[in-house]
Amino acid sequence: MSELFDTLQGILGPKGFLAGDDIGARYYTDAVGLLGAKPALVLRPIDTFEVSKIMSACHEAGQPVTTQGGITGLVQGAIPEEGEIVLSLERMNKIEEFDALGANMTVQAGAILQTVQETAEQQDLTFPLDLGARGSCTIGGNISTNAGGNRVIRYGMTRDLILGIEAVLADGTIINGLHKLVKNNTGYDLKHLFVGSEGTLGIVTRAVLKLFPLPKGRSVSLCGLKDFKSVTALLHHTKSALGPSLSAFEVMWQNYYEATFNILTEAQHPVEARYPFYVLVESMGTDNDKDREAMEEALGGAFEANLIEDAIIAKSESEIEKIWELRDVSLDVAISLSPIHAYDISLPIGEMESFFSQLDVDLAAQWPKHKLVVFGHLGDGNLHIIINDGMAESDKPGINNCVYGLTGKHQGSISAEHGIGLQKRAYLSKSRSAEEITLMKLLKNTMDRKNILNPGRIFESSVESP
Repeated sequence: MSELFDTLQGILGPKGFLAGDDIGARYYTDAVGLLGAKPALVLRPIDTFEVSKIMSACHEAGQPVTTQGGITGLVQGAIPEEGEIVLSLERMNKIEEFDALGANMTVQAGAILQTVQETAEQQDLTFPLDLGARGSCTIGGNISTNAGGNRVIRYGMTRDLILGIEAVLADGTIINGLHKLVKNNTGYDLKHLFVGSEGTLGIVTRAVLKLFPLPKGRSVSLCGLKDFKSVTALLHHTKSALGPSLSAFEVMWQNYYEATFNILTEAQHPVEARYPFYVLVESMGTDNDKDREAMEEALGGAFEANLIEDAIIAKSESEIEKIWELRDVSLDVAISLSPIHAYDISLPIGEMESFFSQLDVDLAAQWPKHKLVVFGHLGDGNLHIIINDGMAESDKPGINNCVYGLTGKHQGSISAEHGIGLQKRAYLSKSRSAEEITLMKLLKNTMDRKNILNPGRIFESSVESP
């Protein structure tokens, strides 16, 4: 091991190599404070070639590596386990090229999402991926988990926003796929091997991002609704009324909505009365006044159809921010309700009502004091579930079986946008067939024969050949 340490230190120099007491807790602590194993080394390369040299040395030595970006993940995908060293992309944070004419941007994997967004906006363009951790999550992390966020209903997942990817394989081989073409049917589209693979097939080092015209107008409303049938009917109504300008449709059960005001202690309730459900609707178009008129017309039709009980439309950018803040504090809400059991699932919209009715019954049979706190991106079928009260950590496997088993029965996914990591690997079969899992393992074994790239994520640490 000492020989490998010397080799890695020679590659990186003093600024890129941390060991012993120089390694802070941030390198082995996840977003909710869960500790992993303190790594013996933290490697901080500045470019793809250093990543390649690191992986070549680690591959020869059989040294497992955990790759880190902003460490904002929620499934223990980026915190190291015993015996692993950390490869942090935090110094690889440059925006290398901005192509306004081609509407794309080439960035290093450690670039912060918010920095990318702001850079695009300075050129009258937008990179539309958006989530609450925008100020600290990285593009590489977004790619590795195929992040979703707030505007999937209009722009799609991260997978839909990537034109090209450069990645380093387990043995140090550099795959340069930094293509800028929207249409490129020359064989396999290799970038999709790395999007959503959670760093298990290769380390994304650079990417070409797809940009879009910056919307000139924006309208945001918050609606109160009486039941879930009205929520789904409102989604259908706003899709029809607002068309392609509909950019977000976020639902909040009353229990989540009320919990946000324990975090936003000085905030006032946007709507006076209390309702079982709240929906944030956002449209992005070409003119603020026209967008507001379109939103007013859409909500007026919803009132006439008895879909909503109450609604407000933001009159200024500050009011828009206050409404969106209700969704952006979701991690703080989860932490404030600890100890909790949290889930990120995806369901066909038509299955949601029966899913939650049955989940409540199933949980009550074993944990009668349980509470369900629910919110999420209803427009794309992604809901987040927090379960607390009357449960211990030892109840986790039983609760997981309850939630994930029911998710499988309703043709859903046990992970909508957070990935599998270490937390969900035992339940992968609830959403993937045996044949799909066999093919995944074949890919892993082919591309990482020594199993040194993020071992144990998605699959058990010992991945046998199928």
